[in-house]
Amino acid sequence: MMTVPNAITLARIAAVPLLGWLMVTGQWMPAFWLFAAAGLSDAVDGIIARWFNQGSVLGAWLDPVADKALLVTAFVLLAAAGLVPFWLVALAVLRDVLILAGVGIAQWRGKPLTIRPMFVSKATTAAQIALITLVLGANAFSIAASPAIAAVVWATAALTLASFATYGVVFVRHMGRGGYSR
Repeated sequence: MMTVPNAITLARIAAVPLLGWLMVTGQWMPAFWLFAAAGLSDAVDGIIARWFNQGSVLGAWLDPVADKALLVTAFVLLAAAGLVPFWLVALAVLRDVLILAGVGIAQWRGKPLTIRPMFVSKATTAAQIALITLVLGANAFSIAASPAIAAVVWATAALTLASFATYGVVFVRHMGRGGYSR
C-alpha cells in the first residue's frame, strides 16, 4: 500500500543516484544539503507513520533499504575520494553483510531470526550519519575539521565493532537454542 511515509522513503531511494553523482563530481554543497534532506525525510516518514498510523509492511522493508543505500553510497564515495578511511567503510559494510548472512543462515537452518535494532545499532547508524554529514559539511563549507573527523571516525569504528559483537552474541544464542532442523 502506498502511504505518505512510503512515498517519502521511495523519494529517498530515488535520491541515492543523485547524491552519488553530486559526490563524484565534487559538488559538495548540494551533496551536503541532499544528504541532510534525506536524513530529515527519514525522521519525517517515521513520525508520520507512527502518528497517523500509516506504518506498513512495505515501509518496514523500504526504510532500511533507503537508509543503507544512502549510507553505503556516501561512505564508499567518501572513501574513494580519500575523505574517510577505506578500512572504516570495509568494516561497516562487512558488519552489515555478516548480519544479513547470519539471518540467512538461521533461516536456512530452520531457525528464523528476526533482527530488531538495538541501541548500539542505532548509535552506530547515528555515528555513521554524523561522520558523513561532518565530512560533507567540511567540504561544502571549506572548514578544516580534521580533529573532529578523526574523533568521529574512531567512535564510528568502536560502535561498529560493538554492534557487530552484540549481533554476533544474539546469533550464537539463538542458534544454540534447541536442535537444528537440518
